[in-house]
Amino acid sequence: MKMIDIGIDEPDRREIAQGLSQLLADTYTLYLQTHNFHWNVAGPMFQTLHLMFEQQYLEMAQGVDVIAERIRALAVAAPGTYAEFSELSSIREVTGVPRAEQMIEILLDGHEAVVRTARSVLPLVDAAHDQPSADLLVQRMQIHEKSAWMLRSLLA
Repeated sequence: MKMIDIGIDEPDRREIAQGLSQLLADTYTLYLQTHNFHWNVAGPMFQTLHLMFEQQYLEMAQGVDVIAERIRALAVAAPGTYAEFSELSSIREVTGVPRAEQMIEILLDGHEAVVRTARSVLPLVDAAHDQPSADLLVQRMQIHEKSAWMLRSLLA
């Protein structure tokens, strides 16, 4: 295979890919939680939450693909197993079926965690002049900050 020459040296590409792998793991873990809550939400806010959770998990399903493809564009293998995601993710899985309000709080915390992970990778991509990764990170932060705001508004 031809060597990669995109203007980012290998150590920087690997470090950026590691940060993006953590973002991928956080996003995928949050995707699974959101999909689980979509299936299992109950109570007076059922319709609202069922639809909101569906919108959010569908967006994240596309988001994980974009993140994984950026990792591959950096010539690094993207993580793709539950074991890898569990090891990399800052978001812990939830057992059982929480009440609807707890689901909102859990997902709110998850979206904020994804934003923090994305923000932590920005200095790496800025230092390496990796604008495509910076663009991806900013877009992911905007999406997750908006989702967090919407969830937070339900708790007001």
